[in-house]
Amino acid sequence: MYILSRFGPKAVSVPKMFAHQKLRLRAYPSQRSRDRWDPFSNQQRNRVTSCRTLFLSDLHLGAIGARADLVLELLQSTRADTYVLVGDILDLWQPGPVQWGADEHAVIDHLRTRFHEGAKVVYVTGNHDPDAQVIAATGLFPFPAVKQFHHKAADGSLYLVVHGDEADSRIGRSQMLTRMGSWTDRYLRLLNKRLRQSDNGKRTAIETLMAVSNWALHAHRLHEVKLVNQAKHAGYDGVICGHYHRAALHNRHGLTYANCGDWVDSFTALSESYSGQLGLVGGRAFYAAAAVGEDVADYAMEG
Repeated sequence: MYILSRFGPKAVSVPKMFAHQKLRLRAYPSQRSRDRWDPFSNQQRNRVTSCRTLFLSDLHLGAIGARADLVLELLQSTRADTYVLVGDILDLWQPGPVQWGADEHAVIDHLRTRFHEGAKVVYVTGNHDPDAQVIAATGLFPFPAVKQFHHKAADGSLYLVVHGDEADSRIGRSQMLTRMGSWTDRYLRLLNKRLRQSDNGKRTAIETLMAVSNWALHAHRLHEVKLVNQAKHAGYDGVICGHYHRAALHNRHGLTYANCGDWVDSFTALSESYSGQLGLVGGRAFYAAAAVGEDVADYAMEG
């Protein structure tokens, strides 16, 4: 049975977690604090921009280290006609109390509100997400979860949208390895919270080690080639994914490869303008867009 979350001595389902406010006190709080790094200036926070589509992946809501507050800032400052969640949105199989608070509530409430206002919301599941049937049973989202999505941009370009874990080896796709990775990440981040003295946007030694390890693991970009080939054989103009926590936007493999990044390290998302142009937004170092076709750096190693 898939365990969604655990608070103290008893397991609690996600709907009950939202219904009983007292249970939130048993979770690790994720509210903002004054010394937490905030890459959004007041000017950016007060300016709301619009785009045709906003793609977000790897929010890992519930995991230690996930920055739901920054996700909320982006959602509040960027109004989209369509929101595509590119996997690993919910990460609730932690070995202990999950990180859940006002920001996590607000992120989900924002997406629900935009859906009821008429925006299209697509939830593509990732390897950390519950099964689609489990997500539907929670009642958290009024829209279904799917395994992949076919996105047609404003300029007519067709994109295959998948989380990206299908490009991993068979061993890499095993549930046991995924859980081991989650637990390792959890305890490293808990240790990091104990050791860090300030939060100014620069990575700590532990965060740097985790980022470098991830970069080295995928240094040869074989996953990019696999995903691009998958899209090419299916007749698409490109592929949009997440999973690898390395934001990227380029066409060096013959088709457009776009990776949204993540919200535990790079803090990036992908947007589509009303003309169909893709761009990366957010990031540790800047809040900007990059055009399709340019040689965009992998943000996971910046900052």
